[in-house]
Amino acid sequence: MLDESRIKLMTRMASYEDTEGKKTIPIGEYFRGDYVSVNVVKTAISATIAFVLVLAVYIYYNLENFVADIYKFDLVGMGRRIVSVYIVYIAVFTVFAFFFYTIKYNRAKKSLQGYSLALKKLSTMYEEEE
Repeated sequence: MLDESRIKLMTRMASYEDTEGKKTIPIGEYFRGDYVSVNVVKTAISATIAFVLVLAVYIYYNLENFVADIYKFDLVGMGRRIVSVYIVYIAVFTVFAFFFYTIKYNRAKKSLQGYSLALKKLSTMYEEEE
């Protein structure tokens, strides 16, 4: 027999799954530390690739100056400067990513609490029917 309240609940749950649930349900399958650390590592890798590309474009753009003054450069000092800029760059991106993904995870978990309560309520409705 059809139960109108159960159908309404299932419709709300299906609507949630099709809209907001597409983003939050996969996030909810992770532990917070795992979700945050995986995404921080992804951010660090992406930021490293971006840094290398920007550095390569900068060197390519100024290649004539580099070749002309190659003997005047302090290569060790320039290497230290590049490494120190890279460390600061990565630190800023990873700290930002840590806070961003922690907030994103907490919001997703909060959103999933209502969905979880609806699942429990639906389960209770089925048990009462039997």
